[in-house]
Amino acid sequence: MGFQTVKIPVSGMTCGNCARSVERKLSNSPGVSSARVDLAGGTATVEFDADRTKLPDLRQAIEQLGYTVQQ
Repeated sequence: MGFQTVKIPVSGMTCGNCARSVERKLSNSPGVSSARVDLAGGTATVEFDADRTKLPDLRQAIEQLGYTVQQ
Protein backbone atom coordinates (compact mmCIF):
# COMPACT_ATOMS: atom_id res chain seq x y z
CA MET A 1 0.00 0.00 0.00
CA GLY A 2 2.79 2.45 0.80
CA PHE A 3 2.49 5.91 2.26
CA GLN A 4 -0.82 7.72 2.49
CA THR A 5 -1.80 11.18 3.68
CA VAL A 6 -5.11 11.72 5.45
CA LYS A 7 -6.83 14.69 7.02
CA ILE A 8 -8.65 13.69 10.19
CA PRO A 9 -11.29 16.06 11.62
CA VAL A 10 -10.81 16.40 15.39
CA SER A 11 -13.11 18.17 17.83
CA GLY A 12 -12.57 19.08 21.44
CA MET A 13 -9.19 20.78 21.04
CA THR A 14 -9.34 24.17 22.76
CA CYS A 15 -5.72 25.34 22.99
CA GLY A 16 -2.24 24.99 21.57
CA ASN A 17 -1.36 22.38 24.18
CA CYS A 18 -4.26 20.23 22.98
CA ALA A 19 -2.99 20.41 19.41
CA ARG A 20 0.58 19.61 20.49
CA SER A 21 -0.64 16.58 22.47
CA VAL A 22 -2.48 15.18 19.46
CA GLU A 23 0.47 15.91 17.18
CA ARG A 24 2.91 14.21 19.56
CA LYS A 25 0.67 11.14 20.01
CA LEU A 26 0.22 10.72 16.26
CA SER A 27 3.92 11.33 15.53
CA ASN A 28 4.85 8.54 17.95
CA SER A 29 2.45 6.05 16.35
CA PRO A 30 4.03 3.20 14.35
CA GLY A 31 4.48 4.00 10.67
CA VAL A 32 3.73 7.72 10.97
CA SER A 33 6.25 9.87 9.11
CA SER A 34 4.61 13.24 9.86
CA ALA A 35 1.68 14.68 11.76
CA ARG A 36 0.51 18.29 11.72
CA VAL A 37 -2.45 19.61 13.68
CA ASP A 38 -4.36 22.72 12.70
CA LEU A 39 -6.08 23.92 15.88
CA ALA A 40 -8.15 26.60 14.14
CA GLY A 41 -9.30 24.20 11.43
CA GLY A 42 -9.78 21.28 13.81
CA THR A 43 -7.85 18.84 11.67
CA ALA A 44 -4.86 16.54 11.91
CA THR A 45 -2.97 15.85 8.68
CA VAL A 46 -1.06 12.60 8.95
CA GLU A 47 1.33 10.91 6.53
CA PHE A 48 1.74 7.25 7.38
CA ASP A 49 2.86 3.89 6.04
CA ALA A 50 -0.37 1.97 5.41
CA ASP A 51 1.57 -1.28 5.66
CA ARG A 52 2.42 -0.50 9.31
CA THR A 53 -0.68 1.26 10.61
CA LYS A 54 -4.28 1.82 9.61
CA LEU A 55 -6.61 4.81 9.78
CA PRO A 56 -8.69 3.30 12.64
CA ASP A 57 -5.47 3.04 14.69
CA LEU A 58 -4.81 6.75 14.18
CA ARG A 59 -8.37 7.64 15.13
CA GLN A 60 -8.10 5.50 18.25
CA ALA A 61 -4.85 7.25 19.25
CA ILE A 62 -6.65 10.62 19.11
CA GLU A 63 -9.66 9.31 21.03
CA GLN A 64 -7.38 7.90 23.75
CA LEU A 65 -6.42 11.51 24.49
CA GLY A 66 -10.07 12.39 25.03
CA TYR A 67 -10.82 14.14 21.72
CA THR A 68 -13.53 13.22 19.25
CA VAL A 69 -12.81 12.15 15.68
CA GLN A 70 -15.55 13.31 13.34
CA GLN A 71 -16.75 10.77 10.79
